[in-house]
Amino acid sequence: MTEITREMALDFTLAAPPQGFVDDPFPWYDALLEHAPVLVQPDGSVFLSRHADLDRIYRDTTLYSSDKKAAFAPKFGAGSPLFEHHTTSLVFSDPPLHTRVRRIMTSALTPRALQRMEPGLVETVDRLLEGLAGQGGTVDLIEDFASAIPIQIIGNLLDVPMEEREPLRDWSLAILGALEPSLTPEQLERGHAAVRDFKAYLEDLIARRRARPGDPETDVLTRLIRGDGADAKLSEIELIQNCIFILNAGHETTTNLIGNGLALLNDWPDQRARLRADPALITPAVEEFLRFRSPNQLGNRETTAEIEIDGMTIPKGTNLHLCIGAANRDPAVFADPARLDIARKPNRHLAFAGGPHVCVGLTLARMEGRIAIARFLDRFPEFRLAEGRVNGGRMRFRGYASLPAELG
Repeated sequence: MTEITREMALDFTLAAPPQGFVDDPFPWYDALLEHAPVLVQPDGSVFLSRHADLDRIYRDTTLYSSDKKAAFAPKFGAGSPLFEHHTTSLVFSDPPLHTRVRRIMTSALTPRALQRMEPGLVETVDRLLEGLAGQGGTVDLIEDFASAIPIQIIGNLLDVPMEEREPLRDWSLAILGALEPSLTPEQLERGHAAVRDFKAYLEDLIARRRARPGDPETDVLTRLIRGDGADAKLSEIELIQNCIFILNAGHETTTNLIGNGLALLNDWPDQRARLRADPALITPAVEEFLRFRSPNQLGNRETTAEIEIDGMTIPKGTNLHLCIGAANRDPAVFADPARLDIARKPNRHLAFAGGPHVCVGLTLARMEGRIAIARFLDRFPEFRLAEGRVNGGRMRFRGYASLPAELG
C-alpha cells in the first residue's frame, strides 16, 4: 500500500503526473484531499478535489464558465478541427448554445422515450451474451460486450444505419483522448483526423435525413435538425458537432461503467455474492460503481471573476480542474470511501457532474449499466477475470482497454 504523504500532494502536477498515477490515482487523491484540496498548478490553473467545492462550482454558472475557447486555443490550435468540435459541443458551452442543445436532447430522452428503448437494449445485451457463450475459452469483456452496447444504443438514437457504425468507436476514442491534460503530436493529429472524418460522414448522414426525415419520437437526429424543443434551430456546425458529442459522450463513459462494474464484482467477491443473493441491489450497485471508479475522472470550469477558496485568491480567467474521482472518495461525504458497498446510502456521488450541466444522458447510462451488468451476472454467475487486464491508460476517463475473462 502506498504511504500517503503531504509531499505527494504538494508535488502533484496534472501535466506531468507521477509514476503510477494513471494506473492507480487513488493514493494521490487521498493525499490531495488530506493535504492540498486546492492546489495551484505550474501553469496557474488550480486542481480541486473536495466534494463540497466541486458541488458548489457545478451549481454556479455565474462565477464558473464551461466555455473553453481560451483554454483550448493553445492546446488544439484556434480554428483546428478539435478546437471547433470541443468549443461547439454541449459539454464545453454556455448559454444560449448549451440551453438550445440541451432542450432538444432532454425532450428526446423523456421517461416515456427511455421506456420504449428498454426492450431494444435488453435484446442487444442478450444477443451479445449469446455471442459470448458461443465463443468458449477467454473472452474480452470490453471488446466483446461493454463497448458494443452504447454504440448500438446511441446509434439507434440517431438512427445510424447498422452497417455504418464500425468507425464510430475509433473516432470517439481519438476525439475524447485529445482531452487528456498532455498530448503527443500523434495523439493530436489522430484527434484532428477523427473530427474531419466524423464531420464528413455526418454531413452525408444529415443530408440523407433531411431528404427522408425519421420519426421524431424515436430519432434524435431528426429532432436536432428540426430544432424540436429549442427556441431556435442549430446552425449546421452546431448540429454536426453536437451529433459527434452525443455519439462520443454516450460511448466511452458507458463502456467504462459496464467494464468497471464487472471488474469490481470480480475483485470484491463478497459484494458479488451479495448482489447474486439480492438482484434488486443492482440499482444502488450501479451508483456505487459510478462513485467508486468514476468513468469520467476530471471536469473543468473557468472563473469569470476573481474568487476565493480556502483563503486563496484565484484570478478571473483561471482554469479549474475538478477532480471527480477524488471528490467521490471524499471522507467528509462518504463513510469508509475506499470500501465498495453496493447498498451504500446515501450516495451523493458526482460521476455525472451536477447543476445545469449534469449529464443529460444520465438516466440512459444508468439503464444501460443496470441491464447489462444484471443480465451478464445472471447468465455467467461464476465468471472470473483472467490474467492480462489492460487499463485504459488515461487520466480523464477511467476504464479498461481490455478485460479478459473466463465465463465459467
